[in-house]
Amino acid sequence: MAVSGHHSPGQSRGFAIYLHWPFCLAKCPYCDFNSHVRDQVDQAAWRKALLDEVDQAAARLPGRTVSSIFFGGGTPSLMPPETVSALLDRIAGHWSMNGGADGSLDQGVEITLEANPTSVEAGRFRAYAAAGVNRLSLGVQALNDQDLRRLGRNHDAREAMAALELARETYARCNFDLIYARPGQDVGQWRAELAQALALGPSHLSLYQLTIEKGTAFDGVIQAADGDLAADLYEATQEACAAAGLPAYEISNHAAPGQESRHNLAYWRYGEYLGLGPGAHGRLLIDGQRLATSQRTSPEGWLAGERRTTETVLSTEDRATEMLMMGMRLTQGVDGAAFLAEVGVPLADWLAGPGLERLLAGGLLLWRGDHLAASADGLQVLNAVLAELLP
Repeated sequence: MAVSGHHSPGQSRGFAIYLHWPFCLAKCPYCDFNSHVRDQVDQAAWRKALLDEVDQAAARLPGRTVSSIFFGGGTPSLMPPETVSALLDRIAGHWSMNGGADGSLDQGVEITLEANPTSVEAGRFRAYAAAGVNRLSLGVQALNDQDLRRLGRNHDAREAMAALELARETYARCNFDLIYARPGQDVGQWRAELAQALALGPSHLSLYQLTIEKGTAFDGVIQAADGDLAADLYEATQEACAAAGLPAYEISNHAAPGQESRHNLAYWRYGEYLGLGPGAHGRLLIDGQRLATSQRTSPEGWLAGERRTTETVLSTEDRATEMLMMGMRLTQGVDGAAFLAEVGVPLADWLAGPGLERLLAGGLLLWRGDHLAASADGLQVLNAVLAELLP
């Protein structure tokens, strides 16, 4: 496909690069991500394949300015730091960096790596920082040993606290994840655990309700929290984080002002993002069209280079629906000007109808200037709101 130099308005919402490392030491029983346990990984072959993917993408996507890079997984903290360094150098050689006119990787580009807090992986934190990573996201998930075991984690609470301390010493920006609505957890227990987490002074927290996904080890074994308890836990989360100066900016993400994840904002604002590695997804703007891309999920098939990428041209309706489904997760909602630039129709006109009127009248949606946002009540039942809004 020929590539023009014309930039769609969507590119102003960021050009993010996601690199997927599909390997884990063990498969967590709640996880439905594309992650795999392997006894042996040919590190040199994986490094070369990922570098080749970067080269091929750069040939199709000239003139971009990278706003963020994210190493996700799987468990990217099992990647050799030399692989991280090589990928960042290759990216900097192909594209300009946000804030760095000379193509250097500087603080203007958010470079995140997901890590588990085992002592083995924590030993690599400084090497990743030396390679260019400037933001770490730690998969802590719980702060007590009993629940960590139940969640199938390979670390204990002591290791988690030590890793958090090391991460804060090493990186100016850190995030850590916790899962709540765990089996047997009540509101009081969650409030106490969340208070413990907030006392650590994080600038960003990702707080996810446990969901039971089909095909996971928890499916049919563990029950998700019932609706009333889930709502109470969600409300307790919002209250505690707001009081600590980390208000929600997205359903599951909380940050001090200015500490929001720039990479994830590129997704939620429907910017442009390149996904490389097994199972990675992307949304690219080429010749005025938005392409949905997905990479082959099998690590062995992907490494062999067999039909690695599938691409689909998204229709105007697809683009509008995706932009609404992503943007409504944000507390600020969907930007009307960005929607008009993407879809070519004003947001109010596109959604005009009884569904929108009912949601506005019921207080589940509201207009903030030209942003359409879910209210606090609407965010709690966002799936139902979207079903009403997007029949």
